[in-house]
Amino acid sequence: MIRRKQILIVDDDQEIREMLEITLMEEGYDVLSASDGEAALALLERNRPNLILLDMRMPVMDGWGFARAYASCPGPRAPILVMTAAVDAGTWAREVGAC
Repeated sequence: MIRRKQILIVDDDQEIREMLEITLMEEGYDVLSASDGEAALALLERNRPNLILLDMRMPVMDGWGFARAYASCPGPRAPILVMTAAVDAGTWAREVGAC
C-alpha cells in the first residue's frame, strides 16, 4: 500500500488552517494541524510529515521557537515552508532554514 504524503500545518488562525486542510485533502494529502509550535512538536512525537507549513507569529510557541526546537529533533526532518503576512518574511524564512 502506498502511503500518502503528509503535511503539517502550524498556524494560530483557525480559518487559515481549515482552508489549507480542505485544499490539501482535496489534492490527496494527509493533513495534520496545530495552533502553535508547542502543539506541533507534540504531533511530531508520533508523526513524520513530508512538509511543514509554518506561521511565524503565534501564541504559546511562535514559529521561531518551533523551528529551533524542530532543528534539534533526531532523525530526518521535513522541509519548512514559512507562511506569514509580515514584511520581513524572506529574512525569517532564510534564518529558520525554510524553503
